[in-house]
Amino acid sequence: MLNEFTKTVLVIVAGLLPIINPPATALIVLGMVPHATDAERSEVARRIAINSFVILLASLSIGAYVLSFFGISIPVLRAAGGIVIAMAGWNLLQAPDDQDAEPAPTPNRSASLRAKSFYPLTLPITVGPGAIAVAIALGTGSPRGGLLPVHLVGVGVALVILCASIYVCVRFSGHLERLLGTVGTQVAMRLFAFVIFCIGVQILWLGVSELVESLHLK
Repeated sequence: MLNEFTKTVLVIVAGLLPIINPPATALIVLGMVPHATDAERSEVARRIAINSFVILLASLSIGAYVLSFFGISIPVLRAAGGIVIAMAGWNLLQAPDDQDAEPAPTPNRSASLRAKSFYPLTLPITVGPGAIAVAIALGTGSPRGGLLPVHLVGVGVALVILCASIYVCVRFSGHLERLLGTVGTQVAMRLFAFVIFCIGVQILWLGVSELVESLHLK
């Protein structure tokens, strides 16, 4: 039983952690939420972690059924998600450098941060189509001996580990900003924005290629 629990945790964490990449996500969030206070950054990190947990759990448990109900294939999911990710990366690349002093928190600013915490910071920046596709694939693979309660516990523990790593990286991204300095932070954010744009184009191309290949097979 302990072996099954460990296997479940390791498979999910190993499959999703490289795709989610919390340190890179933290840098992107840092660029999209400039001049956030420690309290605001903590709130955003908490919301992103909770949103990520819900999306990943839904993808693992009912993701395949939802896609089937709406008639959406994995290639279409990748193509659409790739467009959204590429647009987010492009917008971040084109965003002007903000050298102004840190603005005072306002009710509108708090509402804006809450709105951003789901889109685009959680979906698709943190949990994108790649992570969702992998989660759906993992969720459709049943253990040889059948689904046991220990597997459900393993899924819960794995998601807690993933979301805790997301929270820690985003919450303490301000320390990285102070370490790199203003210029270093801007350079790092531009580089990761370009990487995000390239990832979006790659996911889009993968989805389109699979769609074209499916047409040829018909």
